[in-house]
Amino acid sequence: MSNWIMAPILIPALAAMMLLLEVRERHWLRRVTGLTATLALVPVSILLFRQAATGDIQVYSLGDWPAPFGIVLVLDQLSALMVLLTSVLAVPALLYASHGDDRLGPNFHSLFQMQLMGINGAFLTGDLFNLFVFFEVLLIASYGLALHGRGPARVRAGLHYVVLNLIGSAVFLLALSLIYGATGTLNMADFAARAAELEGPALTLVKVAGLLLCVVFGLKAALFPLYFWLPATYASATAGVAALFAVMTKVGIYALLRVHGLAFSDGALAGLGDMALWTVSLLTLGLATVGVFGARRLGELVAYLVVMSVGTLVAALAWGTEEAISGALFYLLHSTLICAGLFLLADLVSRGRGDAGDTLMAGPRPPAAGLLGALFFIGAVAVAGLPPLSGFLGKVMLLRAVPAPAYWALLLAGGLLAVVGLSRAGSTLFWRAGEPMAGTVLNKGRLAAAVLLLAMAPAMVLLGGPLSAITQSVAAQWAQPDLYIHAVLGYPGGAQ
Repeated sequence: MSNWIMAPILIPALAAMMLLLEVRERHWLRRVTGLTATLALVPVSILLFRQAATGDIQVYSLGDWPAPFGIVLVLDQLSALMVLLTSVLAVPALLYASHGDDRLGPNFHSLFQMQLMGINGAFLTGDLFNLFVFFEVLLIASYGLALHGRGPARVRAGLHYVVLNLIGSAVFLLALSLIYGATGTLNMADFAARAAELEGPALTLVKVAGLLLCVVFGLKAALFPLYFWLPATYASATAGVAALFAVMTKVGIYALLRVHGLAFSDGALAGLGDMALWTVSLLTLGLATVGVFGARRLGELVAYLVVMSVGTLVAALAWGTEEAISGALFYLLHSTLICAGLFLLADLVSRGRGDAGDTLMAGPRPPAAGLLGALFFIGAVAVAGLPPLSGFLGKVMLLRAVPAPAYWALLLAGGLLAVVGLSRAGSTLFWRAGEPMAGTVLNKGRLAAAVLLLAMAPAMVLLGGPLSAITQSVAAQWAQPDLYIHAVLGYPGGAQ
């Protein structure tokens, strides 16, 4: 057992408390504190990932109370990979925000750290109620971050986001009450073990609760018909916040993956909700493609690309094979990092076009248009799934793993329409633009943050072999839920 499992939660929690105590006028100190804490997460996440890569599942019992009676944190390859992804994403997102956007509100840095605490806690917890708690932590922080900077469009989109997620939280609590009433536990491993033996009314209650969990996690992941809040919210948020939010939908996908892998893979609940998830994921993919094609702003277009990735990933999850999960994990890493980079790039473009902003209409050419155009080209090729960048590798893995005609048709047609939409955006913003505005200068710090993320597209190609081996190992461990159950409970088969 390693006490380092607590670090991804404690580091941002302590940083958030320190930031609340620091003098608000000392912006440099708040930036140093936030960036130091965020950078510290990277080596910690690498250490945890290397520990998980051995194949051992580590369990940390809070208060030394053993599961299922106490709350546990669980580090397996899946949770370690997601924590590492979050830490890698958070650094450039905060670096970008620290070049001015963080001064638009007094508590930006503390909210940012609380968001990281909630995300990492959701990935590491082994308890359903604790998952709810961490969901609330990250959601409360995200409410503040979504509204950060004010403005009517931001407030309007933020309120829709808040209301929908409050409803989701109420449904989550209802599902948890049904599970506890039927099984007497909320520990994920213990729930999976007990659910496999249920019958009669108790089984019916748990099936209802399981479907409610799918609805809640579908809302967090932005699945049809619950994704309409996302484009406006993400496109209206400041760029650093939007970049961090790129991993928010993956928290919902992770929760679906975790609960399905444990409780819905075998026994009486085997396959629960799979057909519904398959259907809504294909609808999400198709409708998001239309959104990409019809977007009027570059930020809105990128937000619909995030929704497209959600449909792509959840369809692979519903297919449920080890190979499909491996391909989905590779694509998850790619889509999160590249979409985050495109959010930053959209803001760089917007800042150099005056009142035209990032609207896809004629306007001034942004400063350093050649460089920004080249970065946009890299991001567009990657996110559309064209060779030779990371999106192409991810889509090939998914197409090989999910041989369903409807999935193939939507994924390939979606890629084609994304190319058209991105080409239209690129030509409007960079090649059919007018003269640049006088006095506009490209901020090098913001540019560096965008480059860090978009450079992941060629980097993932160069590291394609090792990365695919990692995702295959993660998927292989996920496909053996008994390993997780035994590690948490200390014996196979669940409660005694």
